[in-house]
Amino acid sequence: MASAGLRKELECSICLNIYTDPVMLKCGHNYCRVCIDRVLDTQEGSGGYSCPECREAFQNRPALHRNITLRNIVENFLSTQPDQEQTRIFCSHCVDSPVAAVKSCLHCEVSLCDKHLSVHKRSPEHVLSDPTTTLEIRKCSIHKKILEYYCTEDSACICVSCCLIGEHKGHEMESLDEASEQKKKQLRNALQNLMTEREETDKRVRSLQERGGQIENKAAGERELVTALFIDLRRQLEDLEKRVLSEIARQEKELSFAISDMIQQLEIKKDQLSRKMDHIEDLCGMTDPLTVLQELDSSYFYEPKEKNEAKNGHDELLRDGGDLNVIGISQILHTGLFDLITGVKRGIYVEKASDILLDVNTASNKLLLSDDRKSASRAERSQNRLGTPERFQLYPQVISNQNFSSGQHYWELDVGGSESWRVGLCYHSMDRAGEKSHIGSNDKSWGLYRVNSQYVVIHDSKKIQLPANISSDKVRIYLDYEAGQISFYDLCHPIRHLHTFTTIFNEPLYAVLGVWKGCLKIFAGNREM
Repeated sequence: MASAGLRKELECSICLNIYTDPVMLKCGHNYCRVCIDRVLDTQEGSGGYSCPECREAFQNRPALHRNITLRNIVENFLSTQPDQEQTRIFCSHCVDSPVAAVKSCLHCEVSLCDKHLSVHKRSPEHVLSDPTTTLEIRKCSIHKKILEYYCTEDSACICVSCCLIGEHKGHEMESLDEASEQKKKQLRNALQNLMTEREETDKRVRSLQERGGQIENKAAGERELVTALFIDLRRQLEDLEKRVLSEIARQEKELSFAISDMIQQLEIKKDQLSRKMDHIEDLCGMTDPLTVLQELDSSYFYEPKEKNEAKNGHDELLRDGGDLNVIGISQILHTGLFDLITGVKRGIYVEKASDILLDVNTASNKLLLSDDRKSASRAERSQNRLGTPERFQLYPQVISNQNFSSGQHYWELDVGGSESWRVGLCYHSMDRAGEKSHIGSNDKSWGLYRVNSQYVVIHDSKKIQLPANISSDKVRIYLDYEAGQISFYDLCHPIRHLHTFTTIFNEPLYAVLGVWKGCLKIFAGNREM
């Protein structure tokens, strides 16, 4: 009995079922949210709203406040009831035991099982529908008749009395089915528009997510590059410190040795002078004039040449020649720092490697070029190309068909397939036939080469042997035309700066390479400096 009484208190007065998501109006009455929304929808356009139970009027559509306490009570009650009673609609006439309803009569406001449906009146006013508990909202709140029409002027569902004698008399009407189909058509259009808009929004979300991923990946790459850069900078600073300290130590050792040698010479000279002084004193103390006069050593009366040389060496060591070469030390330091700073500036943010193609019209007949003109290898026999002034004759070399007369550029080469090669930059006016046509053996080309496992940079026949071998199989050539700089890098991890030439360019520059053994290949750079 107590359970039945509690169930009655927990039933919505509209659907006569236990509350689902209960909400409360200002007047204090509770309803299922869906139920009261439907009632308020039917009241929309009628000039006002009212509570279905107490008829309290509201000028504007009332706000629905969720009744959390009532919801908790409902949930506790339902947890103690069979699931069948929560979900099924039962026949209104089967009072002895619950029997599932198959239809509901909107006219009689009852639900019917198969047995009671068969004896139910079939007259037109008895409208049957699928089983429902929302019978109240299917009737006109004024005339208590079934809602059968839709007033298009007031956008309201009405009964036949509303059409004939009510406030909708004379208005344009449609059947509920017609109005429903028309609204469904509008809803489908709206749904299609919403779906299109949602797809576009979803695309924007995906594009933003992709951009976010790209930014994240780029930031990770930038962090890796900057970390590698600073590791390399610290290494280069340490190397520079060692070079400067080594130069200071070398000069100190050299000067210390010179001073020690001079001191030793002067000490010997002191001993010699002391012996002569003692001999002179002995002569001066003699009483026999014949012995004094017969002394043959004339060096007592003339300044020896050795004395002048010792004096000059002594004076030189005490003047500028006997001091540290601070200018030379400073030059090593400043040059190293300049290379370091310009190396940082030199293309960290050059976005893309230049697309370099080899010019077959300049290729030596000792070279074999690939179809894509990206690689060159030493040919086993002559290629018998037509001899032209542009073609290299003496050395197996080739230049690019692109030239650079401004800006910052870089390209990269795979040198792992060759044990003997030269790469670099040159002017187009570089000699192609004589001894001076060798990369770096003239004032119109700058090169890096490998021979006998040694790496050397060269310009105008002046060579600088690199202190360390290239640890990777790839090198990068970087050009800053306005700054007058050509730099070579070892593409190890982190990237290692090998050398920078600094000059003033007065012609466009071309990439140039030579292969004496194996193959060289130009490839697209895939990381910034």
